[in-house]
Amino acid sequence: MTGVERADVLVLGLGPAGASAAAEAARRGARVIALDRKRKAGRPVQCAEFVPAIVGIDVGDLAASTRQRIRSMLTFVEGGGPDVKEDFPGHMLDRAAFDAGLVAGAVAAGADCRFGTGVRRIHSVGVAELADGTRIAAGAIVGADGPRSVAGRAIGQANTALVETRQITVPLARPHTATDIHLSAGIPGGYGWMFPKGEVANLGAGVDPASRQRLKEIVARLHASLVASGQVGSRILGLTGGPIPVGGMLKPAGALGAASVLLAGDAAGLANPVTGAGIAAAVHSGRLAGEAAAARAAGDAAAGERYEEELDDVFRVALDRAVRRRRELAAHRSPDGAALRRGWIAYPEYWTT
Repeated sequence: MTGVERADVLVLGLGPAGASAAAEAARRGARVIALDRKRKAGRPVQCAEFVPAIVGIDVGDLAASTRQRIRSMLTFVEGGGPDVKEDFPGHMLDRAAFDAGLVAGAVAAGADCRFGTGVRRIHSVGVAELADGTRIAAGAIVGADGPRSVAGRAIGQANTALVETRQITVPLARPHTATDIHLSAGIPGGYGWMFPKGEVANLGAGVDPASRQRLKEIVARLHASLVASGQVGSRILGLTGGPIPVGGMLKPAGALGAASVLLAGDAAGLANPVTGAGIAAAVHSGRLAGEAAAARAAGDAAAGERYEEELDDVFRVALDRAVRRRRELAAHRSPDGAALRRGWIAYPEYWTT
């Protein structure tokens, strides 16, 4: 095919999943081209920036991008509480710095990382067409391009269940080392949060799409209550938001013509359907996808199947439980405190069968 740029591995998206995939594939000797429609790694930030410490998942060295350590979780149900979960460690990141560090690692490994480059579509023969008309063919394509993945749509694996979020950054009035979770029937399909990050805090909420028009009001009400309690300041320093997939894991491997397609991170539906946490899953799945993509590009026909099995082993049980809890909660028109507690990870009820 003339007029087509070629690579062994094409990575769509340079967030944590894509940058991790690009680095891993390049380290294994593949010629990697990685694309992102953003003009700069990690910017604008569309993330609450909290990474819980998850047993069995290595996110890598977080020291350079950690802005605060988290030690516990406080959960407020319908304004009551707080219920305290003492042992809930994690890191509040500077997400832009974290993403930039992962991209720098991919470049150092030999990946050709390009920003400001959107993908218009992927043809059935496995050739990606960019917004400027450029075409790229690769033996393996890693779709790490978020909840509304172009690669996912191309192989018939699209996230159909999403939560919409809105988040503001505000001054933190006093030191705080816990993640604060606000559960309420008035926040349908999601929850409110306040995550401390040094001298500031990320404060936001997620709701089901039908309640999207209420998001601004919900976040403003939560903000006002925390200002009144003296926990945060009234000034809004930043605003962000975006969709989170909450339908559970998709089939992460497929094919378009001779090209294998592997989905990672949010594109594969790996964000937790209850908490929305997805950074650790993105990094871990990205590394696995990069390894599998390099192997597939080198002629290993079973690499995609192994990748799917590995994701199943690591994520399936937790994601399936979260999907069940989410559906149980959605079945209540106006969930009471008991239903809200059963639907949240801090309570023993969540973990029962």
